[in-house]
Amino acid sequence: MAAAVPKGKRVRSLKEAREAFHRSGKTVVAWAKENGFTPALVYMVLSGQRRGLRGQSHRIAVKLGIKNGVIDEAPVFSHEEKDDGTE
Repeated sequence: MAAAVPKGKRVRSLKEAREAFHRSGKTVVAWAKENGFTPALVYMVLSGQRRGLRGQSHRIAVKLGIKNGVIDEAPVFSHEEKDDGTE
């Protein structure tokens, strides 16, 4: 199942994302745990140390609204061969 930032919604800046935590009263650690991420990686995305290009940092950036993108829960690549012997 894929999730994306709605098309009409503007992407947040890193500063706006950090300010949203201050306004909501929710900690980064609590948000990270609720969404299945490590707090350290969320802090890296919020500080700009991780750009959110792929993997978990991409998912974090999209969920925080700082990146337009799609979160696809299915693996993009499969390294398994089919049982019928075809690839």
